[in-house]
Amino acid sequence: MSTAVSRGTSPVSPARQPRLTVLSGPSGVGKSTVVAHMRKAHPEVWLSVSATTRKPRPGEREGVQYFFVDDEQFDKLVANGELLEWAEFAGNRYGTPRQPVLDRLAAGQPVLLEIDLQGARQVRESMADARLVFLAPPSWDELVRRLTGRGTESPEVIERRLAAARIELAAESEFDVTLVNTSVEDVARELLALLR
Repeated sequence: MSTAVSRGTSPVSPARQPRLTVLSGPSGVGKSTVVAHMRKAHPEVWLSVSATTRKPRPGEREGVQYFFVDDEQFDKLVANGELLEWAEFAGNRYGTPRQPVLDRLAAGQPVLLEIDLQGARQVRESMADARLVFLAPPSWDELVRRLTGRGTESPEVIERRLAAARIELAAESEFDVTLVNTSVEDVARELLALLR
């Protein structure tokens, strides 16, 4: 089930330029799972890799899930204007390197960003024609189950994530399209259609 919300966008030139597509939603809603499923079937979809100050989780690799940087390196990226957006979440900072996104769009390739609400708002300010896609959980109870079932975070971090999720869910109306994550396969297919 998906809901499209009409919003004004910039006119598109006759030679259709690709749009930046931003996927956002509360922590635990399944953004990474949906994107991984889509890219497994369609590896040509380019996903921007974020920089983060958080430590790698088991199985995460440098330059694949994230570029892992320390606070000093992140400060330099911000100061030099090298991030399209950045945000702090659960005590760590995350940001999207600007130049790779611009390079891919200039080359005619659709670009997907998987980022949080703060970042989506920053992208909307700097790239008004970006398409913002909100990934919603089937229900609040399901989101709580997913967040508490990870087993990778402390109760304090889970509480912070749940508090942030309430705020993020309230921002759904700011997005162009909402996809409800009842089925990873269906949502991945709908997201791919939006990218094309």
